Amino acid sequence: MFEAQDRRVVFELPLPEQTDEAFKRTPTGREKRNPDSFYAAWEQACRQRWRALALVIKAKLEAVETGITTFEDEFLAHIVMPDGMTVGKHIKPNIAAMYASGKMQPLLPPPAKEKRP
Repeated sequence: MFEAQDRRVVFELPLPEQTDEAFKRTPTGREKRNPDSFYAAWEQACRQRWRALALVIKAKLEAVETGITTFEDEFLAHIVMPDGMTVGKHIKPNIAAMYASGKMQPLLPPPAKEKRP
């Protein structure tokens, strides 16, 4: 989580479970790892995810700084709303429902009908 341009931004980073079977065996899957090797493989997977997140955020900030895009456009889904939920968590269910129903929100509201005297 960080704050920038008067916005609070949060990224949820799912880390692998230590109990994941992928860490219990060597990459070939033929041999079991010892506890130290098992823990080291899990730590490496966690570090890889942190590095990937750092690269994503740096790339977004660079795009904003160079004027390719705006802060809000790059981080919109991750901006925290006053209720504590991100914009993405608010919007995702509506997007899925609209695609499932085939009923999309109009891009523009219909023009207001003028009342004639």
